[in-house]
Amino acid sequence: MSLKIRSVPPEVSPPGRSSLVDNQGRPITYLRLAITDRCNLRCRYCRPESGVPFIPHAEILSLEELERVSSIFCALGVSKIRITGGEPFSRRGCLDFLRRLKRINGLKNLHITTNGVKTSRYLDDLQEIGVAGINLSLDTLDPRRFNTITRRDYLDGVLETLHGTLDRNIPLKVNSVILSDTNNDEIIRLATLARDYPISLRFIERMPFSGTEKSDNLNGADLYQRLHTIFPSLAENSSISPTTARVFSLPNYKGQLGIIQGYSRLFCKTCNKVRITPEGMLKTCLYDNGALDLKMLLRSDRNDLEIGEAITASIKNRFINGHEAERLSERFEEPSMSVIGG
Repeated sequence: MSLKIRSVPPEVSPPGRSSLVDNQGRPITYLRLAITDRCNLRCRYCRPESGVPFIPHAEILSLEELERVSSIFCALGVSKIRITGGEPFSRRGCLDFLRRLKRINGLKNLHITTNGVKTSRYLDDLQEIGVAGINLSLDTLDPRRFNTITRRDYLDGVLETLHGTLDRNIPLKVNSVILSDTNNDEIIRLATLARDYPISLRFIERMPFSGTEKSDNLNGADLYQRLHTIFPSLAENSSISPTTARVFSLPNYKGQLGIIQGYSRLFCKTCNKVRITPEGMLKTCLYDNGALDLKMLLRSDRNDLEIGEAITASIKNRFINGHEAERLSERFEEPSMSVIGG
């Protein structure tokens, strides 16, 4: 089915510009779209060991609704969409959905974030579709520790996806969450991936989204200082435009290292992204409780112009940073990252 923006005039968002500009003057050009809360891993920083109840299928946006809302965002100036989950390939019809998204007018870059457990079987299709890059979640190269972190024994499948992505020259980023028990030897071993392959390996601060009771055990330890101690030759690449990650080079490395300081929230002033949860809640900040119920709008008689106007209004009420969003949300439990989409 071909879905079109019926009412948004073309002059809303000239090429290369976004009409979505928040109340801090930050243009929104990047949409993270969580298409499912299902996942074949049970990572301890994402879900409690007992799990979290899955969202009933009827409460999750249909693929047609996801395509429609993506078209609306692209008409407003979004040029990059990242598909997340849960695990995106746990959603039946994911590949055909990606193909339809690629045809949306205004979309320049389509990315996907995956845990890689069963993704290797789809790599030829992803190459044919023309995804602009894959983000692979991988927190350790040690099989026993992988089992401890993810509560599953699937490391071989993830490594198959990693090497298959490299073999097909699909741009690859590896995301590794630094936990309280991640030691320096583990960081050094992970860094060999960037030493040996042309990838970006990004170390991520653990964030308060584990689906458990709110914890005070997180800290804002200086991840940069830790890496600089381990790798004294670490040099920040200041020529790269501001992004979520700080990017660094090392002598004789084919790839790069990066840091994502999601807990410290040092990148808020240049944040250009918003998120849609599987249930269709627009989050203008990772730390807010949701800014707009898109599912309600999509399942009403609102046309695309009206939905676009509601989105624009929500963007105009965005928090100045994640600290403000978290303070005003007043949560007593950590939501699960599996239902946020990262």
